[in-house]
Amino acid sequence: MKKENLSKIKKLEGPPRIVKIFSEKEIKMVTDLYFSLPETLFNKKQNVRKKVWLQNYNKELDKIYVEKLKNELGNFRMDSLKDSKGQDYFGLFHESFSPLQLHVDSGFNKKEIIYKQVVTPLSPIGETVIFKNRWYGRSTSFTIDEEELKFKPKPDQNDRSSKHLGQKPFDKAVHEKYLTHIDIKNLQGLEVELIYNWKIGETLIMDRSHIHCSSSNIKDKKIGLTTFTKK
Repeated sequence: MKKENLSKIKKLEGPPRIVKIFSEKEIKMVTDLYFSLPETLFNKKQNVRKKVWLQNYNKELDKIYVEKLKNELGNFRMDSLKDSKGQDYFGLFHESFSPLQLHVDSGFNKKEIIYKQVVTPLSPIGETVIFKNRWYGRSTSFTIDEEELKFKPKPDQNDRSSKHLGQKPFDKAVHEKYLTHIDIKNLQGLEVELIYNWKIGETLIMDRSHIHCSSSNIKDKKIGLTTFTKK
């Protein structure tokens, strides 16, 4: 599946950037929200605990967050699951105990104009590796495992693919320092654009077409907030 509005998507794209959009007080409010929300899912395979940002749980913070995002992104719409009343969730909190594998969060609807992915660290330990390589199909997890490639996803699950692979061998030094949780053969043809070292108080903004993953450098766990947007 290829995006139908590919030219519009590409016109909105740019390099990843790091911004400071929250005060220390606001970061604490977001962190407190995380710990007060009910658990949505504990994915044993990924070893990650997930919670959705429910609207009206903290109305003051809802307003602050949307206004901060608009200041950085301009007009946008949330692209996430909705609650029973049809209201958008404002983001997905993830408490990860293991590094996430190679993937892209490009969405599941080929008609949508995907926009930016916003990642706000809530813990000081963590790194996000962003590659120059992009993907314009459905949200996908990239693998060279033959059994994994046989997986048939549900409508809201990632595809599996090895079509990200290229000819150029991946940098061995980068692999050894940041990506030992991924088979280096699964990185063939990829080129790093940015390795973001998480800092509380900062926010990473990147295009949703960017292939990316966590680094292998996690101490105990890391906590972050991710919001997916569209036009």
